[in-house]
Amino acid sequence: MNASANELAASFDLEKLTPEFYDDPYPTYRALRENEPVKRLRNGTVFLTRYDDLVTTYKNIKSFSSDKKREFAPKYGDTLLYEHHTTSLVFNDPPAHTRVRRLIMGALSPRAIAGMEPDIIKLVDGLLDAIAVKGSCELIEDFAASIPIEVIGNLLDVPHDERAPLREWSLAILGALEPVVSPEVAARGNKAVADFLAYLETLVARRRAKPGNPERDVLTRLIQGEDNGERLTEKELLHNCIFLLNAGHETTTNLIGNGLVALDRNPDQKQRLIDNPELIKTAVEEMLRYESSNQLGNRMTTERVELGGVMLDAGTSITLCIGAANRDPAQFPEPESFDIARTPNRHLAFATGAHQCAGMALARLEGAIAVSRFLARFPNYAVSGLPVRGGRVRFRGFLSVPCAIG
Repeated sequence: MNASANELAASFDLEKLTPEFYDDPYPTYRALRENEPVKRLRNGTVFLTRYDDLVTTYKNIKSFSSDKKREFAPKYGDTLLYEHHTTSLVFNDPPAHTRVRRLIMGALSPRAIAGMEPDIIKLVDGLLDAIAVKGSCELIEDFAASIPIEVIGNLLDVPHDERAPLREWSLAILGALEPVVSPEVAARGNKAVADFLAYLETLVARRRAKPGNPERDVLTRLIQGEDNGERLTEKELLHNCIFLLNAGHETTTNLIGNGLVALDRNPDQKQRLIDNPELIKTAVEEMLRYESSNQLGNRMTTERVELGGVMLDAGTSITLCIGAANRDPAQFPEPESFDIARTPNRHLAFATGAHQCAGMALARLEGAIAVSRFLARFPNYAVSGLPVRGGRVRFRGFLSVPCAIG
C-alpha cells in the first residue's frame, strides 16, 4: 500500500489526470497528503493537500495573492474570459475585493436571506410535485440544478422567461477554469461571456429605468451602490453579476446532488436523517466536507515564503486542494466516513479568511431545504442507474443521476 501510495503521489500531474481520478480522486489526495503534501508539479506550480497549509494560505493575504492577472494572461490571452475572471470578486485582492464584497454582502444580509426561505420552500415543493407526477426523476436536471438557478434568478430579478440560457452559460464559463483548457472549451467560454454580457447590458438598462426594491433585488442594490456614494464601475457590475450567477449555481447544484447521492450510498446515515430531521444542518455541513462542490482554489506567492516546511519563491502559483484538506485526519477523525452528525466540522468548502464565500448562508439554506424536503417526500428514493460525473476536477458534481422515488 505504501509503495502504491508513493507511486500515486510521485506520478501525480494535474494536467494529465486519468478517468479513475475523475471518478474518485480521494485515494490520490490521501497519497499526496501523506507523501508529498507540498507537491511541486512538472509545470512549476505547487499543489497543497493538508488542512493546516490551506488555512495558512487562505489567511495570509499579504504573502498569497488571489489576483489572477499574471496567471490568467497566458491561459486566456486578450479575451473576454480573461476580462471576466480578472474582474470577478473572487479573483481579486483588497482593496478591490473589499469594495465589491461589501456591496454584495450588503445585499445578502441575514435578514434578506431569511426573507427568501418561503420562496425557496415553494420552489422546492413545486419541483417535488412535478417529480411525484412523473414517478421518477433525473436528480440533477429535475431537481438539483433547478433550484439555485431560480434562487439566483430571483435575487437579480431576472424575468422567468429569460432564464433558460443561464445554466449553459454558467457551465461554459466555469468549465474554462479547469487546469487544462482546450481551444473548444475556451471558445465556448468566451462566447458564453459575450452572450451573458450582452444580456446583462439590456437587463441593467431596464433596471436603471425601473429600479426594484434594493432590500430584495440584488441587481438594484449593486446599481445604486452604498449610501456613501460608493459604486461599481459598469464593467465591475456586469462581470460580478455573472460571477454571482455562476458561483451560486454550480456549487449549490453540486451540494444538493452530491448530498442526496451520499445519503443513498450510506443508507444508515440516510435512515438516521429520516429519523432525526433536526440533524439537517450538520448533515449539510458533512455533505460540504465529504464531497466538496468546489475542490480546488488558487493563489500566487507575492514574496519568498515557507509553507509546510518548503521554501517557495515569489511568483509561485499554488493550487489549494479543498477536497484533500476536507479529508485530512489531522483535522477530521475518520475522515473517509460520512457522518451527518459530525461536530465540530470546520471544513473549507467555503474557504476561510477574507475570501470566505459571500453566499455561504444562502447555499446552506438552499441545501437544507432541498435535501430535507426531498427526503421527507421520497424517503425510499434510490439511485436507479449509473450516475454520470461532470468530468471536471475543480467543480465536483454529477451531470446526471437517474433516480427512483419509491
